[in-house]
Amino acid sequence: MTAQRFIGLDLGGTNIKVAVVETSEEAATPAVMSTAQYATHADRGPQGVTDRLIEVGRATVEEVGHIDAAGLGVPGLFEPDTGRIVLFPNLPGPWSGHSLRDPVGKALGVPTALINDASAFVLAEGTVGAGRGCNTLIGLTLGTGIGGGIMIDGRIHVGEFGTGGEVGHQIVVPGGPLCGCGNRGCVEALARADTLAGLAGQPDAATVYRRAADGDEACLAAINTVATYIGIGLANVVTLLGPSCIVIGGGIVASGELVLSPIREAMRSRVTLAPADEVAVVPAELGNWAGAIGAALAGRGQLEVRAR
Repeated sequence: MTAQRFIGLDLGGTNIKVAVVETSEEAATPAVMSTAQYATHADRGPQGVTDRLIEVGRATVEEVGHIDAAGLGVPGLFEPDTGRIVLFPNLPGPWSGHSLRDPVGKALGVPTALINDASAFVLAEGTVGAGRGCNTLIGLTLGTGIGGGIMIDGRIHVGEFGTGGEVGHQIVVPGGPLCGCGNRGCVEALARADTLAGLAGQPDAATVYRRAADGDEACLAAINTVATYIGIGLANVVTLLGPSCIVIGGGIVASGELVLSPIREAMRSRVTLAPADEVAVVPAELGNWAGAIGAALAGRGQLEVRAR
């Protein structure tokens, strides 16, 4: 069998990140061949962004040659069957009902998959990143919001309605602060970046991490508060799913054990029905390219589905 190549396009509000992944029978793990980044031009609206994705995809194909499939990592919800967008909360314009997958796939001339960006992160880290080799993996991305995903036996689990794996939208404080999803007391509402900054009395999360590293007590206390809520959420997931590994990504990982250690401790102290000490809690390895790599791997999955 000859090598197969897949491109992944990770759609963000500012940039479109691109990754080319190659698989072959000789290599046990897919190889990342190249990465690149282009401006999104989100102000052009749904059709303009769709055209931009097509432009970037075609440019990538011209550069690398033949591809077998493509994947689109998107920051929101979509209809799995139709490929139409349901909600893109952070991209301007009337996205609801917009057809994204099919126009891009038709323009590139290959099978094309849609995948949520958090799920793409988990798929990438679980296949070629920090969680490779784990049969049951939980991924968490910490930043402006808190995304998450579940990977079991090499496949992303999204449940019956395509919405499973939203680790950040567990309610851990009933009646707590309002979350962007409409619920109250979600992990995201209690632990996202602006909440952390507010608890510490700092302008942003990066400042909190920097000052905490210098021993600032208010910043350390804020990190511990946020870590407790994240740990409660992860304890729930460990009890329900029994993962062998939890991969945490986002800008937070630059602070290393300053953040990971209290999250790990908060999670392990609340798990009684599983060997919590055996659940690895590790930083992501793929950085800003995880979404694009995961999208490319989703494209590979789409090709495998069609081959069955």
